[in-house]
Amino acid sequence: MVNGDRPANNRILFRGGSLITGDGRTMLQTGSIRVREGVIAELSPGMADAAEGETVTSTEGLIMLPGFINGHAHATIAGPSMPSGSPPLSPAQVSWQRNRHLLSGTTSLINVCGLAMAEERDGELGAHPMDIHMTSAHTPHSMLAADEIDGRGLTPRHRHSSIDDLVIAGCRVLGEAGGGQTLGGGAQDYRFIPDAIEEYTGLRISVQMARRLKEAVLGRRLDGRGTASEGILAALLAEAAIADKISTLELRALLERHVLAPVEHALAGLKEVADAAVRHNLPAIFHHAAPTAETLLLLKQRYPALRMIAAHANHPSFLTDEAVDYAARLKDLGATIDVSTLDVVETRFRNGPETFDALVEAGLVDTISTDFAGGDWDTIPSALHRMTRVNRKSLTEAVALATGNVGRVFPEIFGDRGLLAVGKRADLVMTEAHNISRVRHVFIAGQARVWNGALLPA
Repeated sequence: MVNGDRPANNRILFRGGSLITGDGRTMLQTGSIRVREGVIAELSPGMADAAEGETVTSTEGLIMLPGFINGHAHATIAGPSMPSGSPPLSPAQVSWQRNRHLLSGTTSLINVCGLAMAEERDGELGAHPMDIHMTSAHTPHSMLAADEIDGRGLTPRHRHSSIDDLVIAGCRVLGEAGGGQTLGGGAQDYRFIPDAIEEYTGLRISVQMARRLKEAVLGRRLDGRGTASEGILAALLAEAAIADKISTLELRALLERHVLAPVEHALAGLKEVADAAVRHNLPAIFHHAAPTAETLLLLKQRYPALRMIAAHANHPSFLTDEAVDYAARLKDLGATIDVSTLDVVETRFRNGPETFDALVEAGLVDTISTDFAGGDWDTIPSALHRMTRVNRKSLTEAVALATGNVGRVFPEIFGDRGLLAVGKRADLVMTEAHNISRVRHVFIAGQARVWNGALLPA
């Protein structure tokens, strides 16, 4: 075949581009990769000669990388959504989110909503080319927390299932223990607080104002510390144009009811998930934010063997110095420190990059994911590009955070991928050489799924 055409068989030679293996160190300026039946059969420097019957694809001018592994995403399954047990998203919404991830080079993904059943991944959409795994946080207090804030997506079967049941069904990652919905996080800002205030006043406030009101009334840690005076709160209501619709006293009662109601159960759910993770020796993803950081430290001290992933360590509830301090302390205890793109790289609708940058530059980050950010999440390769341009990371170091490191954290499901190495699954991404956020081709198990930036039919 002509070099540059889409390969169409199971004997493929990619050659000519730069190559980054995903181990955090290795880069070849020119490399070749042989694939046989969806597995990497040979990896070599330079331009390898073609074998008989082999499809040759030129990658000159591109960088060849392992497929990105996103260890913390939402909105990509057909079952109940979020730790709030909310109704499933529409098939169109799920399809859009899945395709966004794939088009940005993600070949494997963990949906961490945590309350769906094993068979609720795809629904009417059917299987997606991207390898999507689900988690379990099916504990009594996690269910109670969901019911306090929503729970309308949960059936009696969901409520009566346990982590043990899901592990028997094949689940190999636990979490997300807690969530923004049940622990006063971003989902309260972009959904539940605006909904509650609109129901009460008839007017909808912005996401940014919801966060300001929440922190003014409850504090960043939801503990009443650092709250605003009555005068400041009244001024915020006037700024939001709802001062004639709701008093400061009424606002306090409303936020306490809608934000604080699930918190006690959600915090108890963290311990339940930790107990199960130690018992099953499985990795567990924990909502890491200002209201939970001290609890995570206590759990990791109590259970040294706990395979804890401290999710979105750049959570906006943290002050930057505070986030760095907590991440360092958790990392010293053996926790995995994950940062999320959220909307901090390009979109910056609600959040800026300061805490993300500080964690990266402090050398504390083990893995990178997207999370959800109300659907405003920026892509993993855009964050990796930022690391090389702003945070003084080498490209090899940055790529490992989304590939080899993630495979090591979740070996039960990703042990066969994350690295360009002989015997590994041929999940490959080809990007533009000067900006890896420009994804050109994506291969999953040796099959082309994105070619020249376009999704290919299954």
